[in-house]
Amino acid sequence: MSDSSPARSAAPVLDFWCDLQCPDCRSALDDLRALRARYGDRLELRLRHFPLEKHKHAFAAAQAAEEAVEQGQGWPFVEAVLGRVEELDRKGEPFLVEVARELGMDAEEFDTALVDGRHILIVDADQAEGKAIGVTGTPTYVIDGERLDGGKSQEGLRERIEEIADRLLAGQDA
Repeated sequence: MSDSSPARSAAPVLDFWCDLQCPDCRSALDDLRALRARYGDRLELRLRHFPLEKHKHAFAAAQAAEEAVEQGQGWPFVEAVLGRVEELDRKGEPFLVEVARELGMDAEEFDTALVDGRHILIVDADQAEGKAIGVTGTPTYVIDGERLDGGKSQEGLRERIEEIADRLLAGQDA
């Protein structure tokens, strides 16, 4: 998921490989918010889907996130779902539609998208790319070709991302 457009300048890209049913990804939200506050549009933050097999509803949640992007609510949806991982665990797909409704999206279209699978290829492509570059767990970040694994510990990752982003942005200004 990316809110970028082709006409945009070449901002450095931070890929956030995520499972929307993952408590560790929920913990990463504070770092993502801080990075967005610090860099704004100067750093492109992209959600990349990596649903883990151990999370029963993660694949559906990834598809739902793509429908949320289509309806203009990508990041708000992602943050709402990650903020309530336990509800997703308990309620499954109806919870995803509930969140869409709470955010003012077209819940019927949202439900239809989950049934017809219109976003499956995006999720499958992300997951295949993640596997190809060595993503094994979530959250994982990739910036400037460097993979940073937050699945075991997120300590120091935001600082490392900031170091890389600062270097890349300084290079653009030179």
